[in-house]
Amino acid sequence: MSRTRFLAAVAAVYALGILMAFPAVAEVRIDITRGQMKPMPIAIPEFAGGSGQETKIGHDIAMVVSADLERSGLFKPIDPKAFIQTVASLQVQPRFPDWKAINAEALVSGKVEATPDGRVKVEFRLWDVFAEAYMTGWTLSAAPSDWRRLSHKVADAIYKRVTGEDGYFDTQIVYIAESGPKNDRKKRLSIMDQDGENHRFLTDGSDLVLTPRFSPSSREITYLSYFKGVPRVYIFNLDTGRREVLGNFPGMTFAPRFSPDGNKVVLSMAEDGNTEVYEMNLLTRQKSRLTNHPAIDTAPSYSPDGQQIVFESDRGGGQQLYIMTAGGANPNRISFGDGRYGTPVWSPRGDLIAFTKQKGGQFFIGVMRPDGSGERLLAEGFLVEGPTWAPNGRVLAFFRESPSDERGRGQSVRLYTIDLTGTNERVLLTPIDGSDPAWSPLIP
Repeated sequence: MSRTRFLAAVAAVYALGILMAFPAVAEVRIDITRGQMKPMPIAIPEFAGGSGQETKIGHDIAMVVSADLERSGLFKPIDPKAFIQTVASLQVQPRFPDWKAINAEALVSGKVEATPDGRVKVEFRLWDVFAEAYMTGWTLSAAPSDWRRLSHKVADAIYKRVTGEDGYFDTQIVYIAESGPKNDRKKRLSIMDQDGENHRFLTDGSDLVLTPRFSPSSREITYLSYFKGVPRVYIFNLDTGRREVLGNFPGMTFAPRFSPDGNKVVLSMAEDGNTEVYEMNLLTRQKSRLTNHPAIDTAPSYSPDGQQIVFESDRGGGQQLYIMTAGGANPNRISFGDGRYGTPVWSPRGDLIAFTKQKGGQFFIGVMRPDGSGERLLAEGFLVEGPTWAPNGRVLAFFRESPSDERGRGQSVRLYTIDLTGTNERVLLTPIDGSDPAWSPLIP
């Protein structure tokens, strides 16, 4: 089933409105701005189904929803062995005392039904157990093969209703898959769902690829590739598999990042022996120079409104972060802590900038406000690098390299996620070593 048809189906069912018209009076909430919190116990039984296929999909959906919510660190799915009420009877009305008895604070009920056109219809409802009240729910339909996307959408809806923040489960992560010895690493452009599923390699490893970034539509990726030793910037279309050369930029240190409207990219380029920040219009392919300084200016990232750009520069004598207007005016330094700062990335919410910091032989992933205040370090290691934001601005992904011994053995590069509290650090499983992740927006 094409993505266009899937989206049309989703839109059509959403237009029918909420599944049930119960008042949303429940008070179950999670305040995700707190530094430490106890995960909410939530019961997620299998979604009921009549046929064998429906039952299988219902089981799989419950498993994916549970895994999504558990991985966020905010929810604690209860072991199904503890459930008292059966899935079949749950379709009539929850027996709330049965769920209170196992200390569930929230309950998910759902069912899967095959439709005459060969699709499956998925219904779900979220209940506040202690208030004995309906919270939210909807009905969606799709091809049976799209059951995993439907699962992520259910998890996103639950996350948003309970936290008040948008979810981030129906997303993808593009990254660089690495293999081979340290002195001859093969690097392939790769993509997967945010939970590591549906993994695929997008390039064959014959050319070195670096620094992939998503477009705002989430359907295109820009990245740097060394074709026969010459650095070129490509745009890869995920729907067609077609790649297009954006330009030849000798000496460029980082791949471009899209503007919020997707019409421009900002990039760093070496010209006449000096690295500056440039902007390229994707419609005209014309580029304009944004910085003009004898220092190294690189790693630019747009603010969500497209009005400002954060970048790194050593113009002050050391590697630090600066903010300028999108036109290149009024560059101002924002990092003043002890150490060197680089690879800044503006949060989708606009409230924070993530960065890499090097101090005392250690690397850190941190965040600060756009005015430089409120610096917090979230993760550290021998080498941690490449922060990227989930689309809700509450979770970061990055990569960590472990050191090798004197013979070059034991080195590994792995992807991780961590939330803004600096807790709930998780390994993001990949088939082989992985580096330089980039998180997509929510898939439309």
